[in-house]
Amino acid sequence: MAFTKVTSYEGITEYTLDSNGLKVLLMPQTTAPVVTFMVVYRVGSRNEAVGHTGSTHLLEHMLFKGTPSYNKRNGQQIAAVLQRQGAAFNADTWYDRTRYFEMLPSDQLELAIHLEADRMRNSFIADEDRQSEMTVVRNELERGENEPSRILDERVWSAAFREHPYHHPTIGWRTDVEGVPTERLKEFYDVYYHPNNAVALVVGDFEETRALDLISKHFGPLPSSPHPIPPMYTVEPPQEGENRFVLRRAGQLGIVEIAWRIPEARHADTTALALLDTILSAGVTSRLYQALVETQLALDEGANAASFLDPGLFTIEATLNPGVEHATVENAIYAEVEKLKAQPVTDSELAKAKNMILTQMIYQRDSCMSIARSLSEAEVVVGWRHYVDFPQLVTAFTPADIQRVVQAYFTEDTRTVGWFIPKEETAFEEEFSLEAEAEVELAAA
Repeated sequence: MAFTKVTSYEGITEYTLDSNGLKVLLMPQTTAPVVTFMVVYRVGSRNEAVGHTGSTHLLEHMLFKGTPSYNKRNGQQIAAVLQRQGAAFNADTWYDRTRYFEMLPSDQLELAIHLEADRMRNSFIADEDRQSEMTVVRNELERGENEPSRILDERVWSAAFREHPYHHPTIGWRTDVEGVPTERLKEFYDVYYHPNNAVALVVGDFEETRALDLISKHFGPLPSSPHPIPPMYTVEPPQEGENRFVLRRAGQLGIVEIAWRIPEARHADTTALALLDTILSAGVTSRLYQALVETQLALDEGANAASFLDPGLFTIEATLNPGVEHATVENAIYAEVEKLKAQPVTDSELAKAKNMILTQMIYQRDSCMSIARSLSEAEVVVGWRHYVDFPQLVTAFTPADIQRVVQAYFTEDTRTVGWFIPKEETAFEEEFSLEAEAEVELAAA
């Protein structure tokens, strides 16, 4: 089978498998005699709709149940075969992608390639497997529902996105997980799991010609999808005012989470928002830690610039100290945001944030598995070159850039506010009164 070489850049080479459109990224590294093989599908919860939310995640589980070549009945169960070779392996699902991966001794690369090619089109999608894996996924879902911060974050995303599929969680809604028919899962599999909707990555100790030969041998015979991969065309309309809600559930401590709309990962402001994330919440000297934790308003705090294939959210979350009112913490967060709008961060503060991000990137590139993870994330939402270029992008931003993005995106009309109020703490029931809302507006003015 023939490959077309697309480009080489900073040690990474991109090919296309001519027979079916599979994209291949090769990144040789000889620091250790191990190799990671990963297949990333351009499908995630973004491609689901009401009635079959969670299908990508449920299929992730089911694709470990076997194929005609790898199954429990013939003693070649996927997990058992990989474990015999000492492989580290797993799969994960997110909004924009699903990926399956193995890290194993270099001389076992063909095993990983054959296995992934086999389950791309030959996986059992059996009703008995769906029923058993549904209970596993449901247990995972229930564990998440018992974590107040996780369920609050889920509700924030659902409130912030009315029409776009980022509205629903990757794990899916409970009744969809319980009720989706096996045939609907099989249809989903047959629509999206094809070589022309996937990227194969090889990172680690391997010889390029050999790797291409193996990919050609096992993926080459697979046809491309019989129909075009359906695009996800829903666009979230502009937000026209603040979304606000209260979540009352069993729990110990109150939580405030605030989210603002931000652009898609390809947007030029994404890197500045990542720096802002670090300035606000990374370490004990960060602005939110000093404003909330050091002042005894909160036990912890966090910020996250979630940039995806489509516009996402910048979130700030704080877990309240006992006796502290939600409105007090919300106002303290707004005060820090207003400071950033009014006055640029200092050069030293921005330099520290840049150093923290660059150091974290070095840690994330210390093994072929972590490199494959980072490379795959960049490929799905921006393009794999972003993995290489990101350090230079980080260093280019100025304090004025940080001030500009805060002024542009942190507005009242684009924010969603959620309060988690433990049911036991009935004293908080009155916090969300009109008086509290007026207090918030006054502090933010």
